[in-house]
Amino acid sequence: MNDTSSNIIENIKHKVQTLVLMYEKVRQENDHLKAQVAELEAKLKDKDNACAELEERYTRLKLAKALKSGELDMHEAKIKVNRIVREIDRCIALLNK
Repeated sequence: MNDTSSNIIENIKHKVQTLVLMYEKVRQENDHLKAQVAELEAKLKDKDNACAELEERYTRLKLAKALKSGELDMHEAKIKVNRIVREIDRCIALLNK
């Protein structure tokens, strides 16, 4: 019985050592994965910031382009209004004769 008890105890010790080794391996892998997640989250935050900055620049460019094209449209509108006013003045001058 002593040999049997000794074998059981040795078997239990071996299984406990195997469990401890497996636990350490999983713990190390978990630590590695946590570090990787933190690194990826930092990269994602940087990309989000860059994206937000680019969106802001795009919005500013759109606004600048709209203002610039608005000025061109305004200039063309002024030219058209001046032509119409000159034409009206000619018509008035013809009516006064």
